[in-house]
Amino acid sequence: MGICLSTGNQCSCNGGANGERISGSCLGIRVSGRIERKRTFSDHTFSIQHLNSIPNRLVYNGKTRNSCIFTQQGRKGINQDAMVVWEDFISDGAIFCGVFDGHGPHGHVVARKVRDVLPRKLESSWESSQLKHNRSDRTSCFRWSQKNSADGERHDMDGSQEDKSSSLWRKAFLKSYKAMDKELKSHPKVDCFCSGCTAVTLVKQGSDLFVGSIGDSRAILGSKDSSDSPVATQLTVDLKPDLPREAERIKKCKGRVFALQDEPEVPRVWLPFDNAPGLAMARAFGDFCLKDYGVISIPEFSHRVLTDNDLFVVLASDGVWDVLSNQEVVEIVHSAPTRSSAARMVVDSAAHEWKLKYPTSKMDDCAVVCLFLDGKMDSNSENEEQSLATLQTDEMDNTENSDEEQRLEPSLQRNNTVRSSEEKEQIGGRSSQSEENGESICAKDENWLGLEGVTRVNSLIQLPRFSCTKNIVEEGCNGG
Repeated sequence: MGICLSTGNQCSCNGGANGERISGSCLGIRVSGRIERKRTFSDHTFSIQHLNSIPNRLVYNGKTRNSCIFTQQGRKGINQDAMVVWEDFISDGAIFCGVFDGHGPHGHVVARKVRDVLPRKLESSWESSQLKHNRSDRTSCFRWSQKNSADGERHDMDGSQEDKSSSLWRKAFLKSYKAMDKELKSHPKVDCFCSGCTAVTLVKQGSDLFVGSIGDSRAILGSKDSSDSPVATQLTVDLKPDLPREAERIKKCKGRVFALQDEPEVPRVWLPFDNAPGLAMARAFGDFCLKDYGVISIPEFSHRVLTDNDLFVVLASDGVWDVLSNQEVVEIVHSAPTRSSAARMVVDSAAHEWKLKYPTSKMDDCAVVCLFLDGKMDSNSENEEQSLATLQTDEMDNTENSDEEQRLEPSLQRNNTVRSSEEKEQIGGRSSQSEENGESICAKDENWLGLEGVTRVNSLIQLPRFSCTKNIVEEGCNGG
């Protein structure tokens, strides 16, 4: 089984002790050309300091000029959710938002790593695509504008530019997600073999909204209808294993998709030769024990042009969507006494619903980002600001200790990733998959979003047996 062990030795963007090469953009440093150099410990330290010093970037509970964010630990152990808002991203006025839900024994480390690295990779990928586009189209675009000056033709040109912008962002999202997963696989200190995270990310650039997502974290749009009542529109697809096109891909790769007998509403991904790990999503960063069996990190991408009726966007982890509907979340945000309290109100409402609906279940972590599209925010009271400052300090302390947590033996029971022997005997057979297959999102797929369904269980059930063997061998080699 040794051939199934995870991390490879190749690295494109990751630094380590073996002299891997890394581009300056991965350190948060703008460099010209394609010159690369070896990464050192001082580079890593500078990278962290650079991130913390970036203006208009928020990763802890609080607010920005256009948004508010809030996360709360559930009752399953360490908070494995991470979030970020980065204003003036790439250019003045552009905004990046993301929510990342970790799972597995090192899910919190993976989620924080993706939170910190993915936006920089997206920025680098977009700039690279933009540069190539400008070089190839500069001459032809100039000649076209010289020969065609009619208003209608100008309009067609604008539409063409809009399509090109969407194409550039699509390429940037695909490229950055691929690079992010590659870095995780080769990272010497982040164990992603049976750990991973979801991602729901967006870039707002003017009236354009570009969204990329993997896993079951979700983004919704809050708008007003003709009577000025708030209405919800789901922007992303919950990429669950029972989505027909996801199940088809997994089965073609010899992975298995079925639900346990005691949770028939939760389809999971299993190895072909072992009833593990039971991942409750079809796409994720990390989870390399399943990457040869159909789980992928390719994001679903969408582009939406905002209108004056669009009010705000909400990104959240499944701890919120398990107990609140899209419409309920939109109404909570719309009715919040202050915009800066909206994210916290959503989390508080989710916590309340967990207690009412599932008093015997352990509440999941919750993370919420509320982005207001008109760019207006209100001021909080002094007491609330002090409370947020205290929460930020606590979060910073937790982040500083994350490397130490990564080195410690993970507490699998604390993170609820392993079932008892009695529970293992309850593993059921495969669920039938008789739906038609499809390669693209369509109306049929959207019936599989599970908007009213409730998932009250863990994203990961059981570590593969060879994963445990891997950990024992590594401990022996390290003298542990």
